[in-house]
Amino acid sequence: MDHFLYRDGQLMAEDVPLARIADEVGTPVYVYSAATLLRHFTLFDDALGKMPHLVCFAMKSLSNIAVLKLLGDAGAGMDVVSEGEYRRARAAGVPGERIVFSGVGKTRHEMRVALEGGIRQFNVESEPEMQALSEVATAMGVIAPITVRVNPDVDAKTHAKISTGKKEDKFGIPIGRARDVYRVAAALPGLKVVGIDVHIGSQLTDLAPFEAAYIKVAELTEALRADGHEITRLDLGGGLGIPYMRNNEAPPLPMEYGALIQKCVGHLGCEIEIEPGRLISGNAGVLLSKVIYNKSGEGREFLIVDGAMNDLIRPAMYEAHHDIVPVIEPSPGVARQTYDVVGPICESGDTFAKERVMPPVKEGELIAFRSAGAYGAVMSSEYNSRLMVPEVLVQGDQFAVIRPRPTYDEMISRDRVPEWL
Repeated sequence: MDHFLYRDGQLMAEDVPLARIADEVGTPVYVYSAATLLRHFTLFDDALGKMPHLVCFAMKSLSNIAVLKLLGDAGAGMDVVSEGEYRRARAAGVPGERIVFSGVGKTRHEMRVALEGGIRQFNVESEPEMQALSEVATAMGVIAPITVRVNPDVDAKTHAKISTGKKEDKFGIPIGRARDVYRVAAALPGLKVVGIDVHIGSQLTDLAPFEAAYIKVAELTEALRADGHEITRLDLGGGLGIPYMRNNEAPPLPMEYGALIQKCVGHLGCEIEIEPGRLISGNAGVLLSKVIYNKSGEGREFLIVDGAMNDLIRPAMYEAHHDIVPVIEPSPGVARQTYDVVGPICESGDTFAKERVMPPVKEGELIAFRSAGAYGAVMSSEYNSRLMVPEVLVQGDQFAVIRPRPTYDEMISRDRVPEWL
């Protein structure tokens, strides 16, 4: 469920007409619903029930500080993968003890920043990283809490570019080597082993891969405890998919996911951490765009819109589907048309949808790309020297620009011409 619904013939974001936002902010623009963000976070929090737990929002899906503060104030932790994300989380008021640092390429500088500012744990992904963290923590005279990310060699059955748990993926250490690696970790100074980390991919629409991975984690937990390690936390990652309104997709509900976690690892008495991103933010945002031209091609009808692949790259990068709807509610029974929905960038890849059957839309009218809150604004760019897309947060009947659209002067002024030119 989200809070983008038609009312009185207009598509609304909670109690704000999207047309009003387009008039005041311009297009393209991302619009997020605070009520949807909070509802989706609460679904995960409730799903883990009485198990000790922390729901860490995967910031890579949506990292605007206003969104982080909204979720952080509701009790969410944060899963970060860079110094920049760590600094954003702290700027949003999230305490270090609720921040988990993931990622395969943490630098020594990033380790120092997190240790100085406070961190819940590092999810270590390799033995060289473990050695580096030991050296940094020892030099600082502090103890770095760690989990080790294990790769369970489980096929998440998702898009190849967002699969992270197979043996050929770059993430984690092979689960068959875990006991040896934990033995090394326990002997290194400056480190304290607190648990196990696993993450198998994104946009999973079936619980079976999760179950296969979590059973392996449970077996590893018991083996490590037998080896003398104190395993008190299990970071089970994220990846639960959202419905993109295509092929009648119906991913499992958070409550079903929580029940699976209880079934697989609930008997271990560990604190559970999960790192959902897409399911919290995906359906909480839309990209609002305006039709520039209706163009007839050879056997094709094109909608050329002012949003582009630099604003929403998921269709070009992942062949991702986004439902596209007009902001003015179509009349009942209106004949649908077939369009290729494309942007103005000089790339054939700047195509949002091919042969999409949808209500007719005319030049100057507004459309909304649904399910665009995750991996939309965070992956945007200034390709073709287009201005960065702004972001808006709605709460009830009010809205605020939470990242403004820069001016062309601001964009150009960041460049520097050397004196010798």
